[in-house]
Amino acid sequence: MIRFEDVSVTYEGAAGPTVTGVDFEVPEGELVLLAGPSGVGKSTVLGAVSGLVPHFTGGTLRGRVTVAGRDTRTHQPRELADVVGTVGQDPLAHFVTDTVEDELAYGMESLGLAPAVMRRRVEETLDLLGLAALRGRPIATLSGGQRQRVAIGSVLTPHPQVLVLDEPTSALDPAAAEEVLAVLQRLVHDLGTTILMAEHRLERVIQYADRMVLLPSPGATPLTGTPSEIMAVSPVYPPVIALGRLADWTPLPLTIRDARRQAAPLRARLADSPSRRDSPTPASGPIPAPQQHRFRSRFRRTTPTPAPDHQHLARIHALSLRRDTTQALRHIDLTISKGETIALMGRNGAGKSTLLNTLVGLLAPTTGTVTVGGLTPHRTPPPTLIRQVGLVPQDPRDLLYADTVAAECAAADKDAGATEGTCRALVSELLPDITDDTHPRDLSEGQRLALALAVVLTARPPLLLLDEPTRGLDYAAKARLVSVLRSLAAEGHAIVLATHDVELAAELAHRVVLLAEGEVIADGPMAEIVVSSPSFAPQVTKILAPQHWLTVSEVREALR
Repeated sequence: MIRFEDVSVTYEGAAGPTVTGVDFEVPEGELVLLAGPSGVGKSTVLGAVSGLVPHFTGGTLRGRVTVAGRDTRTHQPRELADVVGTVGQDPLAHFVTDTVEDELAYGMESLGLAPAVMRRRVEETLDLLGLAALRGRPIATLSGGQRQRVAIGSVLTPHPQVLVLDEPTSALDPAAAEEVLAVLQRLVHDLGTTILMAEHRLERVIQYADRMVLLPSPGATPLTGTPSEIMAVSPVYPPVIALGRLADWTPLPLTIRDARRQAAPLRARLADSPSRRDSPTPASGPIPAPQQHRFRSRFRRTTPTPAPDHQHLARIHALSLRRDTTQALRHIDLTISKGETIALMGRNGAGKSTLLNTLVGLLAPTTGTVTVGGLTPHRTPPPTLIRQVGLVPQDPRDLLYADTVAAECAAADKDAGATEGTCRALVSELLPDITDDTHPRDLSEGQRLALALAVVLTARPPLLLLDEPTRGLDYAAKARLVSVLRSLAAEGHAIVLATHDVELAAELAHRVVLLAEGEVIADGPMAEIVVSSPSFAPQVTKILAPQHWLTVSEVREALR
């Protein structure tokens, strides 16, 4: 159905090809997963299937890409639209109408389908993706995850033979991601749809893939094989694979179920560890100094002990916020203290981004109060506020407006009153291979996010807010981000992450605040909240239950 024949793509002004030697086939009715580190060209490969590369992006494509027998060099994207449905990393760039229902119908209107057919398919898609309650909503009022589901739905309604998906679960909560992936699996198994998908959160998708294509590094020849074969050599792999490698399991498990079947000996070894996690109170015995604070913070009582007043960086009291006809937040009471890392979690549309936007002054409370560093955010001038609180939004392009990385960094240094080179040093830590003259638009989604984070961190705000900070990041980039954020927390910065990435939360957060329908429904230590949640528990917790381990790094430390 999809055939790449010795394909290379070189963009104008680039020192070399973005991808080279791409040669693989996706048979009809298979789900093939495209994997690799950030910036290796996965989006370029996907764009070549729909014809966006090179017709819209420019550059030179050598070799041949065919879809259902059509050569993408000689067929414009509009001439492939009846065969290929594409969802990119940015849902907003995908939308052409104002409401959910209109967006689901638009692709079918373009193809001239009968009104009765369109109506039936819209209803089917609303039910498939859990969008029925949103059918009349303006797209502008939806959360990032809701927009992602609408974008996926809009390419499903025309019933394309091929789906090309670039990080389709990146903005989805765990339950919504499972629903979407179940729908995709149904399309493959029942309707014979062919799917080529790129995804960094391999823990979510690897068990659904028939085959994998690995781009190991920029310019390297891709590897193809079964998920088991690729995971044995891949530089990017999910926690279940990391745990399997640590424990020398053969074959390497791809799913929680397979891992649990091999986990009994490992659980027995961990049961004798002095840092075992099978009860809310750590077992007696020496605990290494760096771990001591983590155990205490993660196993405090459900309502965190209030810090002294001078320790609080932010206070939210009786906060409610209404946006148009939607009650986005209801009666929120929250304090954020120095050195604290909080994971703000909950399903799509629960109010996470809205809460962050009130803390940074983009939205004013309907009732209640918000103070940050003694200031009222929505009444404070931005030059003053950025020295107290910084927000990295879901779409990092909202912060990036210069033509080069160097210009972005120079502007960030000037705005923050920082020493020249401060921002560039942060970029080098997060993005070691990015040059000064690179245009932000030429960066991958994950690289743009890292650049935006460096821009915000330049002002060294005591309170740092991040909205879905691991979208587009591979595991190595995520580890670098964790290292930076841990250092900031150790210096006394407070960090609040609105995230669906349970693995990131397990690595980083001391405390979880769980939102539902704009209300706080749980607020407590990371371990207590996630261990009891089938949706938000990380892979290691599920594999090693009933013992309470959260991450591979904790298991590795215990085995030493």
